[in-house]
Amino acid sequence: MARIPYADPSLPEHREAAEAIRASRKKIGHLHRMLLHAPPIAAGWITMFDAIRWNSTLSGKLREMVICRIAAINGASYEWAAHAPIALAEGMTQAQLDALPDWEGSALFDSTDRAVLAYCDAMTRLVHVPDDVAAAVRDLFPPRQLVELTATIAGYNCVSRVLEALHINGADPLPDA
Repeated sequence: MARIPYADPSLPEHREAAEAIRASRKKIGHLHRMLLHAPPIAAGWITMFDAIRWNSTLSGKLREMVICRIAAINGASYEWAAHAPIALAEGMTQAQLDALPDWEGSALFDSTDRAVLAYCDAMTRLVHVPDDVAAAVRDLFPPRQLVELTATIAGYNCVSRVLEALHINGADPLPDA
């Protein structure tokens, strides 16, 4: 059960942010219903994550792979459930998805995947990325894509932390609004 009730998108103070969410996502799910308690944050969240997901030149496969890896590391089951189907649609195999929690021992990931996953792990677990790990991804990606990868990892760590801190798990029924 979520730690606080979900916001009502029909309230006047939530209406503008709710419309921005609907315009982007077509519906207002659990995470966004919670974020509506702080309308400027909800609106900014949509802008940032639309840029990460839809305006990035990073491949969808790599984007979704790191999002699922973050969910696995952080124990964010709602985030995993939301992004595992997208990861498959973007080109990950079910075997890769199954191996993601223990990717280092798997032969299913190529050298690019491995460099990206090591970077993701370092950012998520250590915050301070070791020079050799940073150099490996810097050698693979132009600056724009390295920034996009970094922002994706940082952003989705934020997502899992909000989800887990507020106990947003998708199981709570949302009242109609």
